[in-house]
Amino acid sequence: MGCTHFLSWLSFGPNNNVTAQLKNIIYTKNICFSSLFHNLKHIFPCKGGLGQLGSGLAQILREQYGKENVILSDIKKPPAHVLSSGPFVYADVLDFKQLRELIVNHRITWLVHYSALLSAVGEANVALARKINISGLHNVLDLALENCLRIFVPSTIGAFGPSSPRDPAPDLCVQRPRTIYGVSKVHGELMGEYLHHKYGLDFRCLRYPGVISAHTHPGGGTTDYAVQIFHDAVSTGNHECYLRSDTRLPMMHISDCHRATVEFMHAPESQLSLRTYNIAAMSFTPEEVALEIQKHVPEFKVTYKPDTVRQTIADSWPVRFDDSNARRDWGWAPVYGLEGLVSDMLRSIREKRTVEGLPVS
Repeated sequence: MGCTHFLSWLSFGPNNNVTAQLKNIIYTKNICFSSLFHNLKHIFPCKGGLGQLGSGLAQILREQYGKENVILSDIKKPPAHVLSSGPFVYADVLDFKQLRELIVNHRITWLVHYSALLSAVGEANVALARKINISGLHNVLDLALENCLRIFVPSTIGAFGPSSPRDPAPDLCVQRPRTIYGVSKVHGELMGEYLHHKYGLDFRCLRYPGVISAHTHPGGGTTDYAVQIFHDAVSTGNHECYLRSDTRLPMMHISDCHRATVEFMHAPESQLSLRTYNIAAMSFTPEEVALEIQKHVPEFKVTYKPDTVRQTIADSWPVRFDDSNARRDWGWAPVYGLEGLVSDMLRSIREKRTVEGLPVS
């Protein structure tokens, strides 16, 4: 277990005096020390911590390991509730020296890397997407290898392309994406696997479907309609969808996504037959989710005005994921289907708007 840069990997038992043991350890670049106990900082959700996924995952990990042991980072100013919930640091994924200092000073052992420009935003600024999604990834992979960190990097439905099997898309197949976002994610999958096989890096990656959350705003992805449609249903009663009504894509409730990530991070290496897995929950079209919303909001109306860029991207993606390997290897199983997702999203958004003093339809 661990990088071949290192002579050993030590784990401290729960009844041991960790502080006393550490005083007797001589640190060299050839030895990696790791512990998953509360009195050592060990989780570092690196970049993109204020995005759709980072802050929620940090909250779950803080509940498990103590809030002082999970450090959230981003380049944006955090809102007050994030700042009060646990440690937050400014970190630029393109600043290798700063990242190294943070990892060394805080004695990080797990690194979670969420920083990326998503599909539609990336197509609008390819140069920036290449810089953040690829150069930034190389920085965190190099630091993970240098410091024998365990690292989780998410991938995406966008890692597939028009020549991939679409119904369902298996873990291993032709990918050939046609967006810079997808290309960068395939690059990340392959680089992580290469470093695992060559140097023993504990690299882990999940291909997320479209992730749906009531508590964060859409971030420029092709599946963003599946978040915005709920906000529009509760606020205005009308939604203009940028995809065709019959565009089927894999989707997942954010709580299932967080749970899958934590379970995968905890899974013993001996159980993993792959380093990159698909995870799936449901697959629906804009028309299907609109009909389910109308069971709760009968007056809700949806019009369709396909956007050429996003529709072309969506048409190149799988309509379903085959996640049988994740279910077999580490016991993955979703909780939410479409009915439960719609009910929970509408309830959560109504509650949020009521607290904020906003009108609710």
